[in-house]
Amino acid sequence: MRGRIIELSNPWGRSTGVEGVVALNLQAFVKALRSRWITVCVTVLVAVLGAGLLTLLTTPLYQASTRLFVSTASGTSVTDIYQGNRFSQERVISYTELLMGQTLAQRTVDKLGLEISAPALQDRVNATSKLDTVLIDVTVLDESAIRARDIANTLSDEFVVLVRELETPEDGDTPDARVIVEQRASIPDDPVVPRTIPNLLTGLALGVILGIGLAVLRDVLDNTVKDRESLEETTGTAIVGSIPLDKDRRKQAAISFDNENSPIAEAFRKLRTNLQFLAVDNPPRVIVVTSSVPSEGKSTTAINVALALAEADHNVVLVDGDLRRPTLHRYLDLVGTVGFSTVLSGGATLDEALQKTRFPVR
Repeated sequence: MRGRIIELSNPWGRSTGVEGVVALNLQAFVKALRSRWITVCVTVLVAVLGAGLLTLLTTPLYQASTRLFVSTASGTSVTDIYQGNRFSQERVISYTELLMGQTLAQRTVDKLGLEISAPALQDRVNATSKLDTVLIDVTVLDESAIRARDIANTLSDEFVVLVRELETPEDGDTPDARVIVEQRASIPDDPVVPRTIPNLLTGLALGVILGIGLAVLRDVLDNTVKDRESLEETTGTAIVGSIPLDKDRRKQAAISFDNENSPIAEAFRKLRTNLQFLAVDNPPRVIVVTSSVPSEGKSTTAINVALALAEADHNVVLVDGDLRRPTLHRYLDLVGTVGFSTVLSGGATLDEALQKTRFPVR
């Protein structure tokens, strides 16, 4: 028998260059997802549960908002009005910084008697303004909805006073700019943190992405053969037969071919037929049964292939070629003193080595 070098193919595509860049194969991708769907589902479930648990452990925060209007003293002409409006818009930029500053935070803490520091309050305050407007939106976050409203309103009121102090000239004349609380804060109904639905959807999306990635990674790293298609693709040869696993064969290697409904007997009959038709004009007369590692069923397969051939009126000689640990004689209740190695060394003739089994041979 001539040897043959088998090239193991990569189901994910062809590898080119030293780096081994792999072109993703869509069919292999779908197959990986189908075979690893449990991995994907478990990963998605863990991600969603993790997002839900994180949501439950997150302290709810309420947001209260106020709106401030900035105006300046201006004349009645169009030019004065335009310049006053531009002045207010320029002031808005500075005012947003003041609203988030430590001075105003400290005044608010002192006014309400809060048990937090001014820097801590600063982190909960945000002020924004749209371009080319004189409006400032102030938002405050707090664990209490009522306290969030009170802080937002008090901070806005204190800011009005602070602007008046900063913008009033030393001579006590009219301030150059003033701030009005155009919209006061009310008690928020629902917390803005945590965001339950977005968090769960994010967990779901991450779970799907991670699950698919993990499934593909496991499939790429898995070098085992699990189905007929993978075996044929890996070896580049067709499968002659498939024998179902039968744990009883460990105790009794030979099966009974008297039962026509036996699935394992029918599997060996099918294997026998396929072997006979490998080459119709010149069917094989010598069949070698081997495996890659020990205890994979070589002896059981050899015995039952021989029985299947004998059932089809073939004269069969079963040779135990395992020189290290021969086992066929034990399964067939034969004497193991003369074997294959004895014949090869000239210690016995072929006729002396042949033994009849308890099975009928035709």
